Amino acid sequence: MNTIENNENTIKPTDLRGILKYVPMFRDHVFVLALDGSLVAHENFQNVLLDIAVLRSLNIKVVLVHGIGQQLKALAAQKKTVISDPHGEQRTDTATLELATEAAAIVSLQVMQGLTRNGLRCATCNGVRSKEIGIVKGEDQLSSGTVDKLDVVLFNKLLDADTIPVITPIAFSREGTPLRINSDLLASELASKLSASKLIYMTTEEGLKLDDQPLTNLPVADLERLLQTAAEKIPDRLQSKSRQAVRAIHAGTPRAHILDGRAFGALLNEIFDKVGIGTMVYSNDYQSIRRAVAADAHSIFNITRNAVRSESLRERSQESIEATIDKYLVYEIDGSIVGCVNLKSYDNGEVIEVGSVYVQPFYQNKGVGRKMVEFACAEAKTRGAKRVIAMTTQANKFFSKVCGFTEGGIDDLPAERREDYANNGRNSKVLHLSL
Repeated sequence: MNTIENNENTIKPTDLRGILKYVPMFRDHVFVLALDGSLVAHENFQNVLLDIAVLRSLNIKVVLVHGIGQQLKALAAQKKTVISDPHGEQRTDTATLELATEAAAIVSLQVMQGLTRNGLRCATCNGVRSKEIGIVKGEDQLSSGTVDKLDVVLFNKLLDADTIPVITPIAFSREGTPLRINSDLLASELASKLSASKLIYMTTEEGLKLDDQPLTNLPVADLERLLQTAAEKIPDRLQSKSRQAVRAIHAGTPRAHILDGRAFGALLNEIFDKVGIGTMVYSNDYQSIRRAVAADAHSIFNITRNAVRSESLRERSQESIEATIDKYLVYEIDGSIVGCVNLKSYDNGEVIEVGSVYVQPFYQNKGVGRKMVEFACAEAKTRGAKRVIAMTTQANKFFSKVCGFTEGGIDDLPAERREDYANNGRNSKVLHLSL
């Protein structure tokens, strides 16, 4: 299978420049990684640990949650014991809890041993308090539990001490009773409570597909719809992860990923490459962005006047804005336009210029400009563009540091735009981004 070939030559993140571009973006952020028991048992797990070491070297805080499904089934077969549910999604009887506790200890030891070999500090703790699920649809779930409370202070102290918390799917109740918790749910809860930037489910299956087509970037609303109308198209072992990804995003986690941990460098590729190799589920950060209409021309003209006076934007009359209104996107909050961006095509649509990027002062430094540029780049890609360009006199750092553009020169401009650049006398910085 091509997706799991151990081919180091295909791993773009090993190019240090590719990783360093993202360092300011993720420094000191929390990533929650949920590792299936089947992945811990896989031969590529040692490479996963190396990827985690790279994340820590970049000052990304990591929380590890591990599953035990495969190990529990193996123990049950070895001891010839019938278990009620290996994955912690249904009821857990006494025999299953006993083996699950043993499996959790085995996997936790293996994970910590691997982290130690890679020079990483790690610790297990009782920071998860559980409670019994109780009776569901008339059936007592016995020793199956859910999260009652997370000791956020304890987890943050470990993270601030450069220590990776290793969380097992066995947690104690207030009375000290051990209960089995589904690891997907546990990871989702941790991501939400620790304000994680990413929740990453690493499994031994490929990412989500629909009719054999990979779903690489999936709005959370689309995944919800898929779960409601065609859940049978999602593999059994990915349904829990899909539901918990949705739950985490609604609780404030911006991104959730589902990826095949058997692929060499999967974790780094998913995080540090624009395309990625798994499924990324994301919240609708762009719901406030829409295409401009004729009635918006006056508002766009008014909000950009200060930028024209400071010479950060070129002057455009209200009439010229009206004439090209179909090329504008606006950011609207409570019925008021607070930002805008203009898209202009060159070279038969292969190059699109992102221009007239402006955010009203009150909304600056709140992510509005970044979201508009990201949305504009996504729109350019949808239109078939291969490259986006931007020119600025005063926002060079915004485009390069925040939006990931690369500074170039006049030779990076399309011929038509090059002529205008030479004649307008603004001497703008030229930046570009490959799609």
